[in-house]
Amino acid sequence: MKTRSKQIANPNIIIIMADDMGIGDLGCYNGESKIPTPNMDKLAAEGMMFKDAHSGSAVCTPSRYSLLTGRYCWRGDLKRGVLYGYEPMLIDNNQETIATMLKKEGYNTACVGKWHVGMGFVAKEGETFDFDKPLPWSNASFEDEQKIDFEKGITEGPLDVGFDYFYGNAGCPTCQPPYAFIEGDKFVEVPSYYHDKPNLYSRKGMMAESWQHKEVDKMFTEKAVDYISSQKDEEQPFFLYLASSACHEPCVEEVVPEFARGKSKAGHRGDLVWLFDWMVGQVINELKSTDQMDNTIIIVTSDNGALPGDRFPEYKGDPENYETYGHKSSGDYRGFKSHIWEGGHREPLIIKWHNKIKANSICNQLLCLTDIMATCGAIVGADIKKDAAEDSFDMLPALLQKTDKPIRRDIIHHSVTGVFSIRKDNWKLIIDTLGSGGWPPPSDINSPKLNTKGQLYDMSTDAGETKNVYDENPEIVAELKALVEKYKADGHSTSTN
Repeated sequence: MKTRSKQIANPNIIIIMADDMGIGDLGCYNGESKIPTPNMDKLAAEGMMFKDAHSGSAVCTPSRYSLLTGRYCWRGDLKRGVLYGYEPMLIDNNQETIATMLKKEGYNTACVGKWHVGMGFVAKEGETFDFDKPLPWSNASFEDEQKIDFEKGITEGPLDVGFDYFYGNAGCPTCQPPYAFIEGDKFVEVPSYYHDKPNLYSRKGMMAESWQHKEVDKMFTEKAVDYISSQKDEEQPFFLYLASSACHEPCVEEVVPEFARGKSKAGHRGDLVWLFDWMVGQVINELKSTDQMDNTIIIVTSDNGALPGDRFPEYKGDPENYETYGHKSSGDYRGFKSHIWEGGHREPLIIKWHNKIKANSICNQLLCLTDIMATCGAIVGADIKKDAAEDSFDMLPALLQKTDKPIRRDIIHHSVTGVFSIRKDNWKLIIDTLGSGGWPPPSDINSPKLNTKGQLYDMSTDAGETKNVYDENPEIVAELKALVEKYKADGHSTSTN
């Protein structure tokens, strides 16, 4: 894939990715949001806000894989679900990523925060652990975790796929073991005891003695700010991928730092969205104080859709088991995290690039987060490997407002249970289920069921997915089903749009 000519001085690139933040959470997307997001709102006013951007999946592991590789995750071994903590890395060491691509162009590269794409662990001497068992795995058992040699750190991770520096966690920092920070390929503090009384909807598992959930994003922010500061006198540009824990479950008070509590009117989850906005603000402040802001592209987004609100076992409202506080985390779109409906994968996406992207601009182009790789490649003039970024489209003309024509005509969506959907122009086809394809209410965890009726929506008139016109349009259904199968068989979707 040939990209445009290399610029004389390439910009720094920062991707800041929230966990489970919905398009309705931000004030710039939802004027009735009950969560203050001043930093992201200001960034949108100074840059470009995308209205039709989507993650590569409705849940985090496959979405993050897609962002880093420009490739739909279902092309690999993980066909549904997420990783749970100790699975091997999904990204092959010889696979091109955003980091390896930018590194070849002279970038210093750093990853701070939640990884969740797999790492290499080793078993203790004399123990046997099957790291090659088929995906997806279930939650790690106490017996399995006792077999892991944490003293040896990790054998593969971000440093093996293009990052010069890593500080973060293997999986969801507040929800999945091991609960401990990793710097480079070593644990900062080795997990030494079994945490058997987790917070609401968190998981049991090995934990470092000093670990506190509420400190996670503060630490990520500190490390990101330190990294940005360290680059101020460097001649080479830098790429920073900062992935927060907020606003992933458990959304309970003890997970929220004291200074963030009560900042929203949307409960603990709302406070965690505010915390993510604070992180964005800290990054911006450091860029300004080190005089790096004008030569830095800032990309802010989320890995998948939101949950409705705070989840409590005793709550029996609508949707079931969630207190929403009257806040609409998915805006007016149907569905939530893990669902195949829009609320599962339509994402906030804000990009600022000084003197390149027009302030207060809106982009209505259909976009997938897989496209960030090809777009970054175009910005720096990189030659992306022919067999890489198979589902990544160059959106630079849209960023620079040099085209009104659609850059990508279609996109494939994927739910936690493996339900496929395809959007082409105004049509959206959901295949082999009449349900949500996910686990929050309305739960549809047993889908897809092959060769059963699906859903078809005209997104130009029914973006809320309220009227299923599947039966009335058999030709469109057949055409879109055939297109999904073609993209599966071809191994790519870029060259046929």
